[in-house]
This record gives sequence, C-alpha cells and structure tokens, in this order.
Amino acid sequence: MYTVAQLIGGVWGAGGAGGELVVHDPADGAPVSAVPVATADEVGKAVEAAREVAPEWAATAPAARAAALHRAADAVEAVTGELAEAVTAEMGKPLADARGGVEAGVATLRQYAELGPLRGGRSLLGAADAIDLMVPQPRGVVAVITPWNDPVAVSCGLLGAALVTGNVVLYKPSERTPATGWLLARALDGVLPAGVLSLLTGGGAVGAALAGGDVDVVAHVGSTATGRSIAEAAARSGAKALLENGGSDPLIVDAGVDPAWAAEQAALGAFANAGQICVAVERIYVHRDVAGDFVDALVGRAGALRTGPGRDPATQLGPLVDRRHRDHVHAQVTAAVAGGARIRVGGAVPDGPGAFYPATVVTDCRHEMALVREETFGPVAPVVVVDSFDEALRCAADSPYGLAATVLTGSMSHAQRAWRELPAGTVKVNAVFGGAPGGAAHPRRGSGQGFGYGPELLDEFTATKAVHLEPPAGGRW
Repeated sequence: MYTVAQLIGGVWGAGGAGGELVVHDPADGAPVSAVPVATADEVGKAVEAAREVAPEWAATAPAARAAALHRAADAVEAVTGELAEAVTAEMGKPLADARGGVEAGVATLRQYAELGPLRGGRSLLGAADAIDLMVPQPRGVVAVITPWNDPVAVSCGLLGAALVTGNVVLYKPSERTPATGWLLARALDGVLPAGVLSLLTGGGAVGAALAGGDVDVVAHVGSTATGRSIAEAAARSGAKALLENGGSDPLIVDAGVDPAWAAEQAALGAFANAGQICVAVERIYVHRDVAGDFVDALVGRAGALRTGPGRDPATQLGPLVDRRHRDHVHAQVTAAVAGGARIRVGGAVPDGPGAFYPATVVTDCRHEMALVREETFGPVAPVVVVDSFDEALRCAADSPYGLAATVLTGSMSHAQRAWRELPAGTVKVNAVFGGAPGGAAHPRRGSGQGFGYGPELLDEFTATKAVHLEPPAGGRW
C-alpha cells in the first residue's frame, strides 16, 4: 500500500490536516493508497512559498532550465516500472498500457527540454534610433490539476511545459491516482531546485482552493463541469485558464469502406483503456450501406476482448476506475435501452468484486439520446445509422463538445469536407489514434479553451511583453 506525502515549499510531509482519503484497487476493491488531504490554509501557504521561489527560477537561464528538465526525464524513466504499477493499481489500466503512458510522459519531458531554449521573442521595425522587442516571460505560479485516466503522460506535458518556460508549479493529481502523482513528483523533485515543484493532494475542494488562489495560471485536464468551475474562479482572480475538458467524440463510417476494417478502428477507439480516453470514440454514425456488416464485426470484436485485472498480461479490457463511474456508464446504457435502443453485446454489470464493465455495443440509437449526446467515458459503442455522408457530418457537428472527431472514408472530397467543417480541435481521417509528434490541438465549446500539447503549449505558459527603447534627449546613450 502506498503512503502518500505532500510536498510544500521544498518540504516533504508538510500539511495534510484535512484528513485522509483511501484509494481502492478497481479490480478487487483492496486499499491501494493512503493520502493526506490539504486544507485551504495549506494551499494558501503553498502558494506563498511558490511566490518566494518564482523570481529565482524565472531568472534561471533557459539552457539551465532545459538541462534540469532533461534530468527530470531521466529520473522518471528510471522509475517507469514503479509508476506503471501504481497507475494499474489505482485506476486499473492494463500494465502494458500504463507503461506506454509513462514512456509517453518521458518523451514529452524531453521534447520540452529541447524546445525550451529555442524559443525567443522577436524584434519590430520601428524608428531607426530605437529598439522594439516582443519578449516572452514566465507567467509566475502555475496550478496544474490533472486527471486519472492517463495520469503520467498528461502530467508530464503540463509540468514540463510550465517548468521549462520558467514557471513554478503547484501540482494536484487526481484523487483517484494520487500515489501515481506522488511517485512522479518524488522523481522530479530529486533533480529540480527546491520549491520549484509542490505537490498537494486531496479531492475537489483542494482543486477549488488552488483554482481560486493567488496563482497566475490554472491548467486543468478533466471533466467539463470542473473546467467550468475553474474558468469562473479564474475570471474572478484574473488567472489564465488552460482547459482540456470532456468530449463526446464522433466516428463517421462512410459508404464504401471495408466494414471489417472500420469495426477494427471503432473497437480500438471505443474500448481502449475501457473507453476512458479523452479522445475515445463515444458515438458512431455509420452509413446504411455498410451498417449491417459493420455492426456484426464490431460485436464480434467486443465479445472477443479478454476482461481482467490490469496486472494480468493477458488482459485487454481492465476495470473502470471505480464503481461510482461504472454506475454512471451503466445508467446511460440503461436509459438508451429504455428509449428504444438495443444491446447487441455487453451492457450488464458483472457479479463479483471490482468495477468491471464489458465492452458494449448498442444499436438502434438516435442522435438525441444521452448515450450519444453526453460523455460516457466507458467501453460503450452507440451506433446511429445514417442515410448519407451529409447526415453523418451534420450529426457529428451537432454537439456541445469539440475535442476530436474521426472519419473513415475512401473519398478525398469527404475527407476534405470533414476536416474543414467539423468543429473540433482534432480531426483524424482513417485512423482513430495517431498523428505526428508535436501536434497541438485547441479544444472548442464545452471541451475547453486555449490548449495544446505541441510547441504551442510553451506559448500558453508565457506572457509577452512589448519593449520600446530609445535614447534620451540629445540622441546618444
């Protein structure tokens, strides 16, 4: 069992007067992590401590900050196995997938270590005897609030970009994966200057105290409801809010595609990590011409997935993060069936311990159903049959979210229309996952604002200052 400690102002074991929370293994219900809960007063003291350190870190040469981030990547890489095991124990992800998330996090730290020193401002063409500059500067104190579904990769992206640009960070991992956050912070703190990184643990109240505190940026990946609360708090305090929030990402299956291949893509998008991926496939619009064969193939793939605990190498579908989340997923499926939808496979809560839920395919869905319109975040594939690509595109665009979308088509004109017309930060054609390194997506609508994981994220964590220099009276310096 992990015994988590907080890190405040360079001191491990500080705080935690708000009590203790216990995280349980979603595979068997066994206790995994004992976690201190920070109070609002402790959050305030952590912010004060960060303010004291911020000027020195901001004044550190960019190359020196980059070197520290390279050391941080080495430190995280050295505990890859330990971090992966913690992820699996706390949220249930299959161990190989958890390890992949850690490796992605290490790669992200290295990316920002390389990019950090290369960033610069620009000069402007003004008067001949003057100098005009646009200079990027650190914003100061950054609160980073991260999710549980891919805790290391997401945290490394935000932490790396914030630190290498000269900001100090107050890091709050999800209360569902606090030991993972603690292990990550411990690795980073061992190579960073004291006080540059603090770790605060607890539930939503701790996150709210951070978001409403005297910070300069709040970066949050998580639910839309929480993101809206953070945006409101940031509007009151004047902090900048970077938000990647919920989504209900569509998959369009066009006429003329191979239904077996399309089902393979749909299964990957809907069932990977038990559907608990920000850009998971949440709703499928399939052309009537291929719908029958597509659904049959998708049902076959769903039924063939091996369910089990994440620590079992043979497991393909681990548990959901906890039973509370399973209740949410199952309630959406049940409501859809009550509204006329039909379960083709899965859809039943299994007996026994843990928070397992089977890969589920639901047909005869309508676009207005909650299972289609709202975020499910589980291994559920709702299928809506459409009569044309126009109808599919119209339905896919009709959403309160705008995170990502995928189109499977053999038509270049349809592919072009899709990426131009779909109101989402990321549009993928003929692959549910993938993309070149360094790609940055800015979510839209209820999915967030002002965010990207590529080089642009470095810009988000800096403020630009305009500088004008001209000689005093007499024309000489």
